[in-house]
Amino acid sequence: MVIPSYNSGARLSGTVLAALTEWPAVWVVLDGSTDESEAALRHYRGLRLIRRARNGGKGAAVLDALRLAKVSGFTHALVMDADGQHPAGHIRPFMQVSQARPDAMVLGVPQFGPDAPALRVRGRRISNWWVQLETGWAGIGDSLFGFRVYPIGRLLPLMERSVWMRRFDFDPEAVVRLSWAGVPAINLPVPVRYLRPDEGGVSHFRYGRDNLLLTAMHARLVVGALARLPMLARRRAGMRDGPR
Repeated sequence: MVIPSYNSGARLSGTVLAALTEWPAVWVVLDGSTDESEAALRHYRGLRLIRRARNGGKGAAVLDALRLAKVSGFTHALVMDADGQHPAGHIRPFMQVSQARPDAMVLGVPQFGPDAPALRVRGRRISNWWVQLETGWAGIGDSLFGFRVYPIGRLLPLMERSVWMRRFDFDPEAVVRLSWAGVPAINLPVPVRYLRPDEGGVSHFRYGRDNLLLTAMHARLVVGALARLPMLARRRAGMRDGPR
């Protein structure tokens, strides 16, 4: 499993420790971090550290890990955030579902509590609607949640052929392009925490910059979806008619 991290602070150590109790192979990609969060990780057994000299974004960090994972013989990768929002107790169930359905991507669907910022929740609904449109309502439960299992052999070529999917656009564009490639989605509910700064919560989301990035991404994907209208229409017809 892969944990991309950029200046995640004290929460990174707890996230890694919780992950290691659930899964033996945990990789942390330090994406140009400058907060010395690496120091607390050096004594963990079963942990592999991948260091990037410069911050390139979540997608760039995941891409580096996927390349190394493929060379190392791994076929799937669970990606989770470093900030403690995702529950490590769901790692093993997600992996088990992936093992039963290796052809699929296993996507977490966030179950929000009262701590979730209303603006973020509303923005997510908008992004989800666009992703449903772009994929022809192919069953993507959530476009932005970062707790997922990806089939490496399907995702890696898509990323290597593209100059996109390197920053905050990684999560939504990855599921859209995987869906276009015929990879089915399995959606599983996952509780999510939004930690306050005094709890060690760290967010690198910038409303102006990242919403502009997402807007440009959706515009690009809508154009791509238009070229796939016949395929999307056939998919929707199949979903409506069901098996015969």
